[in-house]
Amino acid sequence: MSHLILVRHGQSEWNLEKRFTGWVDVDLAANGKLEACKSGELIKEKNILIDYFFSSLQLRAINTLKLILSTMRIKVDFVKAWELNERHYGALTGLNKDEMKKKFGEKKIHEFRRSWNIKPDPLNKNNPYHPINIETYKDISKENIPNTESLEDTYNRVIPYYKSNIENKLIENKNILVVAHGNSIRSLCKYLFRLDEKKISSLEIPTGNPLNVKFDTNNKIIECNYLDQSRAKDLIVF
Repeated sequence: MSHLILVRHGQSEWNLEKRFTGWVDVDLAANGKLEACKSGELIKEKNILIDYFFSSLQLRAINTLKLILSTMRIKVDFVKAWELNERHYGALTGLNKDEMKKKFGEKKIHEFRRSWNIKPDPLNKNNPYHPINIETYKDISKENIPNTESLEDTYNRVIPYYKSNIENKLIENKNILVVAHGNSIRSLCKYLFRLDEKKISSLEIPTGNPLNVKFDTNNKIIECNYLDQSRAKDLIVF
């Protein structure tokens, strides 16, 4: 038996300001740090020996994982992978979500945020929020840096990475903790729970609430639940 624990980073500074963040490398808000520490407490209570730790390459995920590890009193190296980054929101990056709803309408913004294959207009490469202008991504090949993404695009980088670097370890009955983002975790849930494009559009991922997915020895999911039931979302998986 193995466990895959998925954690969306704690509330970020731009989550608090209701801005489209994507690949902009913002840090955690004060409440996000508390959420991260609470995640660590919840995971520690499960008494699961975790063998491998992964995060995206983004600061809000990295610092969430660091706070989880600190709370659990664990000192260990972990893997940082850009493939687990949040979805790139293109020309919406940095803009306020409420203001964009007023400008484009609720339906259009919902399409941009939740549809499977609709993507916003590309972000201009001269924009300071474009990943090519952010130091965090200086070592990533330019061909791998997007100008905008749909959820489908996000899925197409997250899942190959998962299959190559994480799934094989679960098959070996190892326990794994992944700290990532709303859309990279939605991509993983689509794959793990075989959700169709309609169901994935309805899936919400709460910040700082570990989702524990338990597998049997044949790597079949036998149980899944959020560790903080008071903040659990509807998994719509069974």
